[in-house]
This record gives sequence, structure tokens and C-alpha cells, in this order.
Amino acid sequence: MEPFPRSDGALGWGILATGGIAGALTRDLLTHGHRVTAVGSRSLPSAEAFAARYGIPRAYGSYEELAADPGIDVIYVATPHNFHAQNATLALEHGKHVLVEKSFTLTQAEASAVTELAARKGLVVLEAMWTRFLPHMAHVRDTIAAGRLGDIRHLHADHAQSLPRDDSHRLNNPALAGGALLDLGIYPISFAHDILGVPVDIAARATLTRTGVDASVATTLTHRGGAISTSFSSLEARGSNRATIVGTKGRLELADTWYAPTTVSLYDERNDLLEVYDAPVSGRGMQFEAAEMERLVREGLPGSPLIMPAESVAIMGTMDAVRETIGLRYQGE
Repeated sequence: MEPFPRSDGALGWGILATGGIAGALTRDLLTHGHRVTAVGSRSLPSAEAFAARYGIPRAYGSYEELAADPGIDVIYVATPHNFHAQNATLALEHGKHVLVEKSFTLTQAEASAVTELAARKGLVVLEAMWTRFLPHMAHVRDTIAAGRLGDIRHLHADHAQSLPRDDSHRLNNPALAGGALLDLGIYPISFAHDILGVPVDIAARATLTRTGVDASVATTLTHRGGAISTSFSSLEARGSNRATIVGTKGRLELADTWYAPTTVSLYDERNDLLEVYDAPVSGRGMQFEAAEMERLVREGLPGSPLIMPAESVAIMGTMDAVRETIGLRYQGE
């Protein structure tokens, strides 16, 4: 994998929303040669401020205007989860390829509708699960494929943070589908899907905030072949944020923070350290998903082997099952 992928700038990007994650991707886009042509927000002043900060030529005060811009090839959807399906649909209906921030949608039904629309229109829709595209994750998959771990028996990953407790904050707001699962839990659950496939049995427990969103969620997933994956995600308590994959011949340990560029240590069955993988990555690391998005568009491919649309739909099915188990419903369901 190219450690410092650069774009030729042939495709125009539009940024839909102006929050923190939109800024993070925009910085990596610009640093690595991508052409960001416009930004859209429900507030024109917010769009104009974002455009000024990053040197973006055009700013729009509505998502509809952004989607209609003929100079845009790809739209990045960076709104709260409950708007992902609506915003992705808008972009697709205007003939734009779409990179949708994770979690892909609110529910599996929404995910199916979005991916089916993209297929009908011959457009690319890709979930922005940026971890999947990082070099150290390619190394993890290669190590497993080479048989160095033997048969996988267990995967564990945490994504636990101490985040704002303000009831009005997006993460604590049930009207905006707040909670640990969609923001943080998506990482370890997607990781389990990536390494072990779709689970055949799902167990989960959670604690809720006073606003009714999930503060902490623990999951135990059983996969075909008997492997078990476990995870802990939290808005209220900082965890180690490490990950471990254990097999019959050895294990991999992904250091803090496992879902971002980090080191990967390989141990054998005697607990001897065999090697440490540590590759430099410029920026935050979101340029890898952007490079893959542009490759799919250029080559006319329907999806990425790193996370096909059907897998995003399957992951949302697992997320739905976890919510059903812990008794969590989102507004409007």
C-alpha cells in the first residue's frame, strides 16, 4: 500500500456539513492533492467560514445547492447519523458519487435503500470507515491470510472515550441518534466483520444516559467457525483503546489507538515477540479512504473490496440487532 497516496486532482469534491469530522477529512484531502471545490451547510455563514478556513472556492447555504453544483464529482456526507441516508440520497439523485461517514446510516433498512439507489444509478457509494483503508490494517489482514495466527479464536477491541456530558451535545441527544454505539461502537463491530465475517449470534449489554442514549455498550458476537469477538464502547470512560486478535498459532496486538495509525505486534504461541509493524502515515490517515474513493470512480467500480456496499448493509444489521438486545430505539423508528 502506498504510504503517502496523492491525488491528481482530477475529481472535484464537495463537503456536506462543516463539523469536526468534515474538517479532518478536508485537511487530509488538501494535504494530499485532492481538489475540494465546494462546501455546503444549512447555514451560509457556517459554509463561508469553513470555505475561508480551507481555501475552498464555493460555499452554499443549503445541501441542495451543493448537490446541484456541476463541478462536483464526489460528495462527502459528514452530518449526524440520522441524516446520512437523506443526504446520501440527495447526492445520488443529483448524479454524485458519495462517501458517507460511518456509521453508514441509522438502520439496515436505510442502508439497503441507499446502496440500491447507487446501484440503479451506476454511482459509487462508500462507507467512510477510514480504519479499513489504513496501512496497518492491510498488514493485519495479510498476516492472517498468511496463516501466521492459525485459526482465529478471539478478537477484542475497545473504543472508549471520556466525552462531553452536556445533555445538549450531539452525542447525548436522542433526536440526533446520539450514543456510544453509532459513534464509537461502529469501529470494533466493523473490525469484527472485517476479520471474522457476519456474526451468527449477538449478545450485548448497555447503560443509558439520563437523556436516553447509550453511554456504554459491551458486545459479544459469535462468528462462523466458532470465533468470538468482544468489544466495549463508551462515551463516559476512557479505555485502553487497544485491540487483540488471538489464534491457535499466535496473536496480534494493536496498540492505542488501534483504529488510527499505530503499531502492530506479532507474538507466537509461546508468547515470544516475533515482529513489530510500524509504518509512517502523514496527516490523520483519512487520505487512504479518499484515494480508494477516487480509484473506484476512475475505474468505474461498484465498490471497494475493503468494504463493499453489501457489507455496510450487513454491519448495520448487526448494529440493529445490538440495539434490539439493549432496548435502544432511535426517534422516528
